Amino acid sequence: MNNPFVRIVEPLDPKQPLKKFFNLSKLEDVRYARLPFSIRVLLEAAIRNCDEFLVKKGDVENILNWKVVQHKNVEVPFKPARVILQDFTGVPAVVDFAAMRDAVKKLGGDPEKINPICPADLVIDHSIQVDFNRRSDSLQKNQDLEFERNKERFEFLKWGSQAFKNMRIIPPGSGIIHQVNLEYLARVVMDHDGYYYPDSVVGTDSHTTMIDGLGVLGWGVGGIEAEAVMLGQPISMVLPEVVGYKLLGNPQPLVTSTDIVLTITKHLRQVGVVGKFVEFFGPGVAQLSIADRATIANMCPEYGATAAYFPVDDISIGYLIQTGRDKEKVMCTKKYLEAVGMLRDFKNSSQDPDFTQVVELDLHTVVPCCSGPKRPQDKVAVSDMKKDFETCLGAKQGFKGFQIAQDRHNTVVKFNFEGCDFELAHGSVVIAAITSCTNTSNPSVMLGAGLLAKKAVEAGLTVKPYIKTSLSPGSGVVTYYLRESGVMSYLSQLGFDVVGYGCMTCIGNSGPLPESVVAAITQGDLVAVGVLSGNRNFEGRVHPNTRANYLASPPLVIAYAIAGTIRIDFEKEPLGINASGKKIFLKDIWPTRNEIQVVEHQFVIPGMFKEVYQKIETVNESWNALDAPSDKLYTWNPKSTYIKSPPFFDGLTLALQTPKTIEDAYVLLSFGDSVTTDHISPAGNIARNSPAARYLMSRGLTPREFNSYGSRRGNDAVMARGTFANIRLVNKFIDKQGPQTVHFPSGETLDVFDAAERYKQAGHPLIVLAGKEYGAGSSRDWAAKGPFLLGVKAVLAESYERIHRSNLVGMGVIPLQYLPGEDARSLGLTGRERYTIIIPEKLKPQMNIQIKLDTGKTFHAIMRFDTDVELTYFHNGGILNYMIRKMAS
Repeated sequence: MNNPFVRIVEPLDPKQPLKKFFNLSKLEDVRYARLPFSIRVLLEAAIRNCDEFLVKKGDVENILNWKVVQHKNVEVPFKPARVILQDFTGVPAVVDFAAMRDAVKKLGGDPEKINPICPADLVIDHSIQVDFNRRSDSLQKNQDLEFERNKERFEFLKWGSQAFKNMRIIPPGSGIIHQVNLEYLARVVMDHDGYYYPDSVVGTDSHTTMIDGLGVLGWGVGGIEAEAVMLGQPISMVLPEVVGYKLLGNPQPLVTSTDIVLTITKHLRQVGVVGKFVEFFGPGVAQLSIADRATIANMCPEYGATAAYFPVDDISIGYLIQTGRDKEKVMCTKKYLEAVGMLRDFKNSSQDPDFTQVVELDLHTVVPCCSGPKRPQDKVAVSDMKKDFETCLGAKQGFKGFQIAQDRHNTVVKFNFEGCDFELAHGSVVIAAITSCTNTSNPSVMLGAGLLAKKAVEAGLTVKPYIKTSLSPGSGVVTYYLRESGVMSYLSQLGFDVVGYGCMTCIGNSGPLPESVVAAITQGDLVAVGVLSGNRNFEGRVHPNTRANYLASPPLVIAYAIAGTIRIDFEKEPLGINASGKKIFLKDIWPTRNEIQVVEHQFVIPGMFKEVYQKIETVNESWNALDAPSDKLYTWNPKSTYIKSPPFFDGLTLALQTPKTIEDAYVLLSFGDSVTTDHISPAGNIARNSPAARYLMSRGLTPREFNSYGSRRGNDAVMARGTFANIRLVNKFIDKQGPQTVHFPSGETLDVFDAAERYKQAGHPLIVLAGKEYGAGSSRDWAAKGPFLLGVKAVLAESYERIHRSNLVGMGVIPLQYLPGEDARSLGLTGRERYTIIIPEKLKPQMNIQIKLDTGKTFHAIMRFDTDVELTYFHNGGILNYMIRKMAS
């Protein structure tokens, strides 16, 4: 390493004489000690790869001068140590790799150069659905049905694990990717190639940030960008601002980590942290367990930051031991972090770095809360939930409104379920799901839910049988300690049986509701409710029939399930009345923090983690029995409706094509604020009247065989038709919610895909207009691939969520942003104009470009290619085209 900023020092472990490390903290430069810890990890990664990426002395100087240059678009080449994927994003990534091998071969290159060069772990967790619940065999039946539906996808992934080096597949039924990463995969410090260096990771899922709670710097990227990283391309990023989030005080006894994270989410959305790092510090951090910190870091995408970093401290080291990691390696990890000045003492304010901005939260001020009914940042104190929901009922249609006429607020619909009569009303709970790695990774809230269930059953409380209850833990360890602590049977008695190990309800795999329940909701046009311990509640995500969805802690999920409605004031109204006629209030059964800690200390032990994870890759017999082809090039099956060679590389040549001005483009869709990737490319149910359904039926499939959009991400024909197919889509050209738009040449209202096809056949380019936070939510690459296939050449928005902007760049779709202070309204844009976007010959990052309308009006917008590397991708037509040309030549 010929770099003046790298010092090789003596080995930490005398038994392994090659294990050296880069000692950046010993620089004769006090600036290093003032850097946020997250920026230090970036610096370590850049230096570690300095030979490969030609990091110059000036670049290192820029990073060390972070406080001075952070607003000057300094470019940092970040190469993470690892990549993690889940199957919804992993299948299209492997499909792309297979197609890239074909493309490289056609261009005369070696197809096996398309191969991950860094460790890549793919966890299959997005496929299983809650088809069965409230029965002892729910888990087995859901897993059997998962394999029946997804066998072809699983065989394809197993082929990928054999065809590509450095790719490990964690079989279905093992857990949720981020929880498996936290409890098993994460190293904290890498021990590789003769050196120690900080662990870092990117993942094809926005909640990859969960690992930041353990001190591993990580965040979500689109599948397109992850593929480039796996092939050796660094992530080109602008040196971020770092917001210091100071935690003070102690949480109140009845407050959970869920309440804390929902409070932080609302706070940071108000602060504005999109595109920034958030780093937590202050004495309050020492009051939080690693599971608490991971919960807060997990919801980083919901408050919009790139990363939500908790530096490593002694509690982190203790967690590594608690989860069964090798003790000698853990001790070397601690020695390394001490040696480079990166072991944090949150009670020592002299270690506090410089931050761009500091905000504070006193943990003692946090109260029990939920978030909803349509966004995770819309926090509501539990004491205000009844009043808030009733206000939302009559409020104007929007994030906090359903526009239900006043005379219909008390509508009641009677229905029969399994021979018994029941009633549904606005606010009735029909889904109650303990789900998501956000909360099931945290023993305190899971054991809290179990203890609450125990007290509820002993008090004689029950859950109405028509409510779809479920428990889907993020790993087998959760079931282990719930069973050993004696609370599992009580959860089952209330209907919260284990239904699977995967994301399930959190990502919309909530399965069907009883037909009589759906009929009652439809008959009364009711605002039915889902309550889940997940991280997202965007419209149309959880279930098509739950218009209101609230995020809550696992104990609160059970409480609302028992109550059967969201319209309850727990302080004044009882949860229920038992057989003896006694009123039971929530306070009567709510466990204290001390009660939970006693049980956690006794039953959450290292042996559980070791036992579960030592057999994680071999425990699934159905997976072991899969027969996958062994060829290095994939043989595409033209009859498949799951796996299809994508058209992204058709006609690709070694020569670059000069980007051209986009002339007379029509606007396909016009949106307001907070359009999510769920709106752009839904993951769940395929509606029977949709273009995707018509395509599948033309291939001989019945609706029962449709599966979900997420499961069909290996087939571009389905995914193009599923683009903008969310039933809650709000398009300004249409006066009602739905996946339709106006085809302006004919004036017809059509499904979005059908309109796009008409434009494409006539040779008309398309653009999309949007407001603020365009592309919020999941890091799904199909939210960029889909519009690309529809013929969308550019998006013009007020602002973008980070991952989606990156994905658009990766597909060669131009992200345009209004100038500060301007938007569609101020410019008088209706979306019915035709747009000519002038692309200059010489481009530079974030340059202003001219847009001309057919009305004669002209205005300027910012072309959001933020780095020179992103411009290189654009000139190549996207990241993957760039990588193919690089490998072929």
